[in-house]
Amino acid sequence: MGLGDDTSTGQPGVTWRGGVPVSEAFDDPYYSFDDGLAETVHVFLAGNGLPARFAPGFHIAELGFGTGLSCLAALSAWRVAGVTGPLRFTSFEAYPLPPDAIARALAAFSGLGDLGAGLAARLAGDDTALPDLDLDLIEGDARTTLPDWEGAADAWFLDGFAPAKNPELWEPGLMGEIARHTRPGGSFATYTAAGAVRRALEAAGFAVERAPGFGRKRHMSRGRLR
Repeated sequence: MGLGDDTSTGQPGVTWRGGVPVSEAFDDPYYSFDDGLAETVHVFLAGNGLPARFAPGFHIAELGFGTGLSCLAALSAWRVAGVTGPLRFTSFEAYPLPPDAIARALAAFSGLGDLGAGLAARLAGDDTALPDLDLDLIEGDARTTLPDWEGAADAWFLDGFAPAKNPELWEPGLMGEIARHTRPGGSFATYTAAGAVRRALEAAGFAVERAPGFGRKRHMSRGRLR
């Protein structure tokens, strides 16, 4: 189904179109209508040179947790890579989805096995679910919460809604905080190739390059901290 199909409303703030959740606030899907998991692997994993860079203690940080799809794609790759210890994953999310909406979205991806149900259980309060995932979900406006974060990431997934619809999550000041909370030689990847975003990341200290995008998107952006 296309963008205009199946507009039945599910959870508050979310419309389901062809089985894909779409934010009513930003009128933007949480992931690609073509194949959300394939998009995630192409943009965020390959864009950050993963899983080749995985090592014990590796830390991924993310703007925009959404359905948790990127988190679980990374965890799936982590398991296949057989790295010792848990995957560290910190995500900043202003508008968290309820666990049942997350479970509904992730159920569409058979390639994740039972990871979707495990994440929903974890978010519902079951601390024993997904024991190999060290997850820190920080709720609130990232412009406020990220500056106070004491961590630093090896790789960033910049996965907010489109810059044209959610410009606050792509402001130069926030891109500067991304760089400040990146380990030396750390990386970022994002689906957007918007010039303003690339310039902000370059000004923050990243060596930025435009790369082939996923599906209908011609380009995406990725880079390493200088």
